[in-house]
Amino acid sequence: MNSSSLNLVNSDRSVSPASLSLLITITVHWSRSPIMSAFKRTTPTRHASPGTRSYPGSPSTTVVSTGIPSLDDILGGGLPLSCSLLTAAPDAHSSYGELVQKYYVAQGLVKGHGVLLIHHDGQDFAKGCMWTSGTSSEDDEVDHGQSTIKIAWRYEEMKPFQTTVSPQFVALSRLSVCPPDDLLTFRSPRSSSSSQDFCSTLDLTSRVPQSLIDRTIATKQLRVLDAVHQTATSIIQHIEQALADSSSSTPFRICVPSFGSLEWGDVTSADIGLFFHRLRALLWRYPHACASVSLAPHLASDLWGGSGWTQRLGWLVDAFVNLSAFSSNPALTALSPSHHGLLDIATFPAPHALLSASDKHSVLRGLSSAATSGENNIAFKCMRKRLVFETLHLDAEGGVGERRTAPSSLQSDDGHHAKTASASLDVRLDEEEAQVADINRVAKTKPPKKRVAFQSDRPDLYDF
Repeated sequence: MNSSSLNLVNSDRSVSPASLSLLITITVHWSRSPIMSAFKRTTPTRHASPGTRSYPGSPSTTVVSTGIPSLDDILGGGLPLSCSLLTAAPDAHSSYGELVQKYYVAQGLVKGHGVLLIHHDGQDFAKGCMWTSGTSSEDDEVDHGQSTIKIAWRYEEMKPFQTTVSPQFVALSRLSVCPPDDLLTFRSPRSSSSSQDFCSTLDLTSRVPQSLIDRTIATKQLRVLDAVHQTATSIIQHIEQALADSSSSTPFRICVPSFGSLEWGDVTSADIGLFFHRLRALLWRYPHACASVSLAPHLASDLWGGSGWTQRLGWLVDAFVNLSAFSSNPALTALSPSHHGLLDIATFPAPHALLSASDKHSVLRGLSSAATSGENNIAFKCMRKRLVFETLHLDAEGGVGERRTAPSSLQSDDGHHAKTASASLDVRLDEEEAQVADINRVAKTKPPKKRVAFQSDRPDLYDF
């Protein structure tokens, strides 16, 4: 009890015992409480935009979704703003690079982001983008017949084996976002807004409504730039003008599909290097923007740009992924018939950090502190409703779905089992070795026994 409390008690002789007990209790609690400052540090409140969240590796950095949850996991949670993503697909018989760009554009339209599309036919490209559907894209990929299979009771509560991640798993943080009101009419009421705040589920069998494309072009949410016979300098000037006109409170996506294709005219390696160098400078100047670029198939290999061409491209961008389809090399199809190609990650985004957050937070790569088997091999496959990246597991030894421990019997044309061929070993000696063998054989042969005749002068003594 302090001196002020004692003086108060001594000055008033008529204090009741209940009041005195209450005063002592308050004084004891006040003396035991820690000394706290009246000043509190204030931090600026950041309002999250639709379809964004904080980057795990740098809380001050905001990321957006590429539209593919598994690709977001590989990048460490998404594509950070002020960063660029380069996608290469060397196979000319497939269009996986453009498919990744369509996911990127469609996700931006769903979340209300600003989109700048640089293409020789931008409106047709936007019409071909996928859109959301009422049911999950994973519903048709699950074999419902497996639910009727009875297994041992001890395994019934175990989780099924998964090779990829779901949108709910990738959404690590809650976002206080909702899509714009004009986009709510195109979303199914059955979809869960809490699980799709960051990455909406896109369906390859659905297409963007034409009315939405017209509305976004009229409101300048979607801007289309014709890339026919454009130079790298002119494209950068158009991008800078679009970034200056955009709002800094809304994420702005830049999409360049099939960069350097025939519609662009004659493009040299110096033009490509200059384009990415100036694009990185613009993204640093406007931190609310990000870019996704896919190379034309003939530019995505060292045969065009010389030795080390793809490595130099990885130095010019923040993230670089290479989709090597099996269709370019049919011999690789036997490696994994259930996949369509392999994914090679050359560069990972690491804004405001020395190491990328993908090394610690990516589930598909498997480089977390608990993993001890090294980095996983990642493959991709395009199903009816979605494009997915997942870990690659080799099939069973001896076949696709079974394990064989004995050699299979050969079957003849008439349907009967033929005899299995057996290996024979023929050993032949040289002439010198044969002569040495003969000499050794003669030396080891025992000489014949000698017979001795018995003769005596007196045969009667030795009468047998």
